[in-house]
Amino acid sequence: MLRISKMTDYGTLILAELANGAAEPRSATDIAASTGLGAPTASKLLKSLARAGLVTSQRGSRGGYVLAKPADAITAVAIIDAIEGPVALTACASNDTQCELEHVCGVGSSWQQISASIRAGLAAISLDDMRRNRNLPAEMPLRPMYGAANTESRAHLLPRDQ
Repeated sequence: MLRISKMTDYGTLILAELANGAAEPRSATDIAASTGLGAPTASKLLKSLARAGLVTSQRGSRGGYVLAKPADAITAVAIIDAIEGPVALTACASNDTQCELEHVCGVGSSWQQISASIRAGLAAISLDDMRRNRNLPAEMPLRPMYGAANTESRAHLLPRDQ
């Protein structure tokens, strides 16, 4: 089964928290507390998201982190790329890898097409879509991510207009 790491899940959670809030900068400590993540994890993820240009940081007493662009301009593929690196199902589907079996392989181009399709699908879904549960395929019903026990602690992450 293909899975993103927990760090990417947590990074998306941080971005959704920033998207739900006002445009005021938020400290890493505040973000960690409001998402339930540990402060070191939140700080590490915020640095990765800043390097990727998804958040910006401001220093000073009124400093903190804000989204670098609107939530509808941040794609799922950009989030995954920021935390995990470029999405590629196999080494041959990555642009920076030369496979030693390429000269005899009959399936490499198929994996490249599959990876490109997955990237295109992820690029079509924005952070705003994810946090509002929009544009998700009907054949993929949503299941609670965190279980009933954690629903209340994450209620603040739901979009405000619902």
